[in-house]
Formats: sequence, C-alpha cells, structure tokens
Amino acid sequence: MRLFNTLTQQIEPLAPRDNRVTLYVCGITPYDTTHLGHAFINAIYDTLVRYLRWRGLDVTYVQNVTDIDDDILRKARELEMPWDALGKRETERYLTDLRALNVEMPTYYVAATDTIPEMIALVQALVEKGLAYERDGWVYYAVERDPQFGQLAEAAGYHGYTAWLETANERGNNPNDARKQNPLDFVLWQARQEEDEPAWPSPWGPGRPGWHIECSAMSTKYLGNQIDIHGGGADLMFPHHTCEIAQSENATGVRPFVRRWMHGAMVRMDGEKMSKSLGNLVLVRNLLAEGYSPDAIRALLLSHHYREEWEYSEEEMRANAALVARLSAAARLAEGDMSGAAEAELGLRQARLEFTAALEDDFHTERALAVLDRLAQTVLVDHSAPCAAGLKELAQQVMGFTLSATPVQQGSEAAEATQPAG
Repeated sequence: MRLFNTLTQQIEPLAPRDNRVTLYVCGITPYDTTHLGHAFINAIYDTLVRYLRWRGLDVTYVQNVTDIDDDILRKARELEMPWDALGKRETERYLTDLRALNVEMPTYYVAATDTIPEMIALVQALVEKGLAYERDGWVYYAVERDPQFGQLAEAAGYHGYTAWLETANERGNNPNDARKQNPLDFVLWQARQEEDEPAWPSPWGPGRPGWHIECSAMSTKYLGNQIDIHGGGADLMFPHHTCEIAQSENATGVRPFVRRWMHGAMVRMDGEKMSKSLGNLVLVRNLLAEGYSPDAIRALLLSHHYREEWEYSEEEMRANAALVARLSAAARLAEGDMSGAAEAELGLRQARLEFTAALEDDFHTERALAVLDRLAQTVLVDHSAPCAAGLKELAQQVMGFTLSATPVQQGSEAAEATQPAG
C-alpha cells in the first residue's frame, strides 16, 4: 500500500513492520455536535482500518478526545453547567452519530484528562533538555531552541516565521503573552487563573496541559515513541501537528515521530470550510432525520478522496442514496442459486483487483466505490449470486456498509434507486 506523506509531499510505501500498523487520529474537542467534516474524517480512517485488517494486518488504532480545553470551559460558562458534564454529554452525542454511520470504536478511545501524568512527564523531559522554560507556573516550548521546528509547516505551505505566527494567532496562540520569550512559543502547561477552573498538581503548581502536549502523551502511551500513521484534519498541520513533532521527538529522542502523516481534507458548505464558528454545518443527525440511510451518508463521505476538499450538495446526497440502494439490492441476491460460479469468477476477480488497486494507491475510496457500483449493476442484470456474495463482502467488511433495508429515498430517486445506472 502507498500513502501520501504530508511531511515529504510524496506518495510512499506504507511498509508495515511485523504485520502490524499503528494509527493515531486527533479527535474532537467536545463542546458542540457532529457535522459532516467530523464524519468525513472518521469514515475515512474507519475504512482504512477495516481495509488493513481485511488484508490481514494487525492494526492498533487510537483516537483521542480533548476533554479539557479553553473552548470547553468557555462553552460550559455560557451554558452554566460543569465543564466535565458538557464534555461527557457532547462526546456521547458524537459517538452516537458515529455509531449510526457504522463507524467502529478505535482500539483505544482516550480522554486527555486520563493521561495527565504522562503529559507532565513529557513536559519535564523538555524542561530538563533546555527546550522548555517556566514562567509564573506556565511552561512554554522555546521554538528558537529547536533548529528542526517547522518542517511539517513548511511542507504544508506555511512558509517562514511570519506565516507561522499569523496562522498560530488565528488558531489560539496569544502573541501578547508577556511571559513568553518568543511570540510563537507555545504552551505546554498553563497555571490555573480562576478558582473555578479545573486544575491538576504539577511541579510548576496547579494547572492544566496545553493543547499540543495532550496528543504527544496519548499517542506515546498507547502506541510507543513512533507511529506508523498519524491522521487528522488538514487544518491541524500547523500548529498542532507541527508542535506534536517538536515535543515528541525532542522528549523521546526517537525520529521520526511519525512514519506517514495522513491528513483529511476539509468539507465545505456555501463556499466556506464547514465549522462551528461559521455555523455553516450539515449535521449527521439532521440528514438521518430527513430519511437518508446511514449507508447513504457513509457513501457520500467515501465518494471523495481523503485529500480532496469538497462541498456538500443535496444532489450528491440523493445520488449516493440511490447508489447504496443498488448495492443493497444486488447484495440481497447473494442468497440465490450459487450455480454459474465459474462464469462469474472472472468478472468478480477483475472487480476485486480494481477495488484493491484503488485502495492500495493512496486510498482512493471513491474509485473503490465506483467499482462496487459497476459490480452491483452487473449483478442486477445477470442475477449472479457468486458476484453478489463478493460484492457483499467488499461492501460490508471493507467499506463499512450495513446493506440493511434502505428507508424511503428523497426525491425522484426513490423509484429508480434499484435500477442499473446508465
């Protein structure tokens, strides 16, 4: 298998070691609900894990939930509810939406607040190595002391200090913090400011971790000092993942921290990135309430290459509802007469080869989905039970479709959903 590595800007062999693959994906900060951008990231990595396991690899998949963060504290104050209760509520809503889309739970689903001792240990290591400093109970990473800082940022198109600082400021950095030696230095540990803020004891006084150190601690705790694949949204390339590299490699001494950086593209609505701040959200639960099946929503997500930015449209949603209806109708024929297997074998073998080649080549799920659709159309014409059985295996085990009864379709696609296209 070959995947695009954001750090090198090249498609490179995955090269599993000892038939094992480790995967870490940055999850949500749980203070609001699940939109298609979240669902896209999760469907992509869920399908990747399914595929690798289908190919016989042993995959350990870790995803985090950032359950302590400035945004959670802000939102909790607005709602006048405890911060941890808000985090638990929104996490459960998020997981409910993902379960509806048949997204399986990671091997480890880790809350940041369960890994505080590991975070403190990493911060201490960076302080002892002279790469971090403490001021008034706050600890910062000193970017100027790290000559390798920023390699991922440069690869991702953020060129030079000025661009780094501008982007970091847009994404939570405070350049006017008087405690900093450099405006770009980022927080590893922050002191408690208000009595009602959550805090944990540390060598620098009561406080809580910075955002970036959380993922370094959680990934190394469960996957070791080097990860095969690190995933997340493209908006995390800088500063989050750039800072992760700096922290992890300098704290542990292991380079590279990540063998393959795999970033999912942004989902857009009305010409803008879909985001909570803009409010231009398409919610999973709303699409389900409109009558679209979980399989239809999953097909919409997988009909785009993971590195391709795309814009939501109702027309495309309806087209994918029709597609999964064809898949479901074809798969039901797997229970029929298995005679004619010899005649079907060649076509099924060719479909499997094309399907596998699409996913081996930088994980083109949209091409794999097109192969399944063509196979389904053939099955609906010739009623080949062997081909239907092969289709059912690929669609369920790899692509994650349930192929359950499809609810009433939206619009004119209802009458023609089970008919071959073209």
